[in-house]
Amino acid sequence: MVNEVRAKKSLGQHFLTDLNIARKICGALSGGTPQHPDNVLEVGCGMGVLTQFLLQRDDIVTWGAEIDGESIEYLHEHFPQFTPRLMSCDFLKTDLASLFPDGVKIIGNFPYNISSQIFFKIIENRDLVPECVGMIQREVAVRIAEKEGSREYGILSVLLQAWYDIEYLFTVGEKVFNPPPKVKSAVIRLTRNDVGHLDCDERLFIKVVKASFGQRRKMLRNSLKSVFGDFGGEEHPFFTRRAEQLSVAEFVELTRWVAEHL
Repeated sequence: MVNEVRAKKSLGQHFLTDLNIARKICGALSGGTPQHPDNVLEVGCGMGVLTQFLLQRDDIVTWGAEIDGESIEYLHEHFPQFTPRLMSCDFLKTDLASLFPDGVKIIGNFPYNISSQIFFKIIENRDLVPECVGMIQREVAVRIAEKEGSREYGILSVLLQAWYDIEYLFTVGEKVFNPPPKVKSAVIRLTRNDVGHLDCDERLFIKVVKASFGQRRKMLRNSLKSVFGDFGGEEHPFFTRRAEQLSVAEFVELTRWVAEHL
């Protein structure tokens, strides 16, 4: 019988041990109704500290994506009712559209080393994921929630805020994890906004945002030209600004201009 799971550095595992925080994270996620429960996917179930509270709710159906074989064995033994919906898989490689064609909410104590990748996957599946509650490294949470003009504002800030409302919910100290991380954590909530489609080429928008922050200390003129060329010598008024100074709406405007001058 597996009584404990060893935290593996290679998987970025820091297991939450505080039940009150787990209960609070669970409560931050909205649900459906007992008659029409929402599908929820927990990313990285570990030893089920958060899972146990999710399973108590009758307004959601909880699924799990866990890559660690030792964790899966532990969960099978301690939460047998969860076994049929616990998937042994890498969340980053899962086909959410095939698994959850009607959509799925995401929750979890996300491994620090892949938290950004998890959010990029959510962006890719934005029409399937109406909500996400995740515990991540505090500095990443701050970055995601920041608005333009802040030094922390970056690629994830713009891309997530284009399609989601971001709420920084609360900070979590180091001592409630095993092993304790070297930094503080934070819980954030993403709620899909009412933007169906951006008023520009959305793939190009993502490319423009990434290019703009590629050399974030430089003016946009230099950052964009290094990726797209010189636009035939034409210049946009935003070219004398830096990426961190542009709002989501301004990035949309810039993307339309880039599309016209490629």
